[in-house]
Amino acid sequence: MKALQQTGRATTAQTAGMALFLLTCLNLFNFIDRYVLPGVQPLIQKEFSANDAQIGLLTSAFFFTYMIAAPLTGWLGDRFPRRPLIVAGALIWSAATLLTATVHSYETLLIRHALVGIGEATFSIFAPALLSDFYPEVDRNRVLSIFYITIPVGAALGYLSGGVLGQHYGWRVPFFIAALPGVLIAAAFWFFVKEPPRGASDELKPTFDRATLSGLVRNPAFWTATLGMAMWTFAVGGISTFLPTFFVRFGGYTVAAAGIVTGAITAVDGLVGTIVGGWAGHRWVRRNHRALYLISACSMAAAIPACAATIFGPHSWLVPGALIAELLLFLNNGPLNACLVNSVSASIRSSAIAINLFMIHALGDAFSPRLIGRVSDATSSLRAGMGVTLIALGVASAVLFIGSRFAPLLPESKT
Repeated sequence: MKALQQTGRATTAQTAGMALFLLTCLNLFNFIDRYVLPGVQPLIQKEFSANDAQIGLLTSAFFFTYMIAAPLTGWLGDRFPRRPLIVAGALIWSAATLLTATVHSYETLLIRHALVGIGEATFSIFAPALLSDFYPEVDRNRVLSIFYITIPVGAALGYLSGGVLGQHYGWRVPFFIAALPGVLIAAAFWFFVKEPPRGASDELKPTFDRATLSGLVRNPAFWTATLGMAMWTFAVGGISTFLPTFFVRFGGYTVAAAGIVTGAITAVDGLVGTIVGGWAGHRWVRRNHRALYLISACSMAAAIPACAATIFGPHSWLVPGALIAELLLFLNNGPLNACLVNSVSASIRSSAIAINLFMIHALGDAFSPRLIGRVSDATSSLRAGMGVTLIALGVASAVLFIGSRFAPLLPESKT
């Protein structure tokens, strides 16, 4: 056993940095691929004469396949090496993105976007589980903050490339550019990263509720993190899908300008918010083991008035409100995902992440864009549709405040 642990630590030390770098690069293009669509939505809507509900369904279809694929993916990740599974997932989503060249109807686009969810589901489950084997619990907030900083950066680049390239060269062109890098990075990951033994860096004991699927049912640290994340995902998924369109309708922006402004806000807030949230969590969790839950709970509560100002306020509040709201929402990237991976042991981590992904999308962004679109169509007001995200943020904050009571006591925490 000691020999196995020593081998695991040696492997971890040699390849942890390379694994983090390449997985972070892959995650960047994962989110670029995902957010090109919102950047070109007005152009797609015009070409296919689609209403808001149909546009929202494109994103919902992606997340439905994403969450349906998650359970099988998690089962595979707990039983087979994850490196080849990560590479396969990257190749699938890159190929589906490239196939946009053949899309000439709304129905075909709907199927294509749904297929991307299968490839992304594999990567989103295996990557954080693998990174957890490279780094111990107390460092995972910092590591996952780096890994998930690609969410805002990728979203911003997706918005920008979609809006600018789409307006000048047609909405299909940005999808071509987003496809190839994922293939090249996946190849580098295959050749340069060696997978460590499962659980090589775990320090917490594998208790019944942390190490078995039957015990997971009674794991409050996992479930409060999952439910809080689901409500956060509901809000963020809905807002990110319609924010460029919101700027076009209520800000008077062109499609290109809306992509630039939305992308700039997302990039700046995402970088600053993720870095600040990760830094604060890394320092605070050493003094208080509840810190990661509390950072997320407080930031979501504070985001509610900022989101309300953006959605319902006057024109002059549109950009400042969006800046403040997204900054607060991105504080959660590292801390909330660290809550998730620290709540379970390595033996079931992929399955637990798969269950989490299923739940957060089933309760969150698998239907929030569709719901927002339907409310918008029914009331003839996109403001009313986006207003439902405020309720989700309130529920998320309350659940995570409760969840802080069940946070695991990390080895280096003082309380």
